[in-house]
Amino acid sequence: MNARRIAAVLLSVLAVAVPGCGERSPEAAATPEALSIEVLNRVPHDPDAFTQGLVFDDDGRLFESVGLLGRSSVREVDVATGDVLREQPLSSDEFGEGLAIGPEGLVQLTWQSGVARRWSTDGLEARGTFTYSGEGWGLAFDGDAFLQSDGSAMITRRDDVTFEEIDRIEVTRDGVPVDELNELEWVDGVLFANVWHSDEIMRIDPTTGVVTGVIDGSRLWTASERTSEMTLNGIAHRQGDDIDRLWVTGKQWPEMFEVKVVSP
Repeated sequence: MNARRIAAVLLSVLAVAVPGCGERSPEAAATPEALSIEVLNRVPHDPDAFTQGLVFDDDGRLFESVGLLGRSSVREVDVATGDVLREQPLSSDEFGEGLAIGPEGLVQLTWQSGVARRWSTDGLEARGTFTYSGEGWGLAFDGDAFLQSDGSAMITRRDDVTFEEIDRIEVTRDGVPVDELNELEWVDGVLFANVWHSDEIMRIDPTTGVVTGVIDGSRLWTASERTSEMTLNGIAHRQGDDIDRLWVTGKQWPEMFEVKVVSP
């Protein structure tokens, strides 16, 4: 079997049942599939929340990381009403960033402090810290390890016990590195990522770093009061939902959206 055929078979095996994720040749994989969003549900969202991370636990509870110095926190949010059920603030000199759930509960990055805060999902009790070098942006858990973005095109894979770096992969779109990767979400073998100052969500093959699809979220919130800093940032998938169903919001957005990813 030649190299091209092997690559095609591997892409077929790794495909996920989101629109257009069937068997694709290496040539086709180089051009990401254009995807859009169908809004299924809208829920109020705290318009002061500078959302940096969004994640569901296995029981369907929604947690959010909120940023900005002096205003950063980790929260549990009522997915039906958007109300904040409980909240733990970070130190005034820490800027909250990405959020994921690993084997021992919540892990919340900070931007430039080099510290990841650990919290229980029950009661948001402090459970210690991890340390790391560089900036912290987005975080996800793939079932074995944490995946972290740092504002570049690189995704760092980290040990689930020590948080030490295991390896890295560069994310590319049409062969070009995708800079400023931000909030991350892992869904059934596929990595999704927000891009800072963008309304696009990248669908990424985590084994190659290739962007296989680009979701257009530009129609979600178009109000005139929206500034360039109020970017789409927050992706969560709820256990038991179809894999094409996501919850999304943004920095200081007044709503969260339950959406279905569709082909235009």
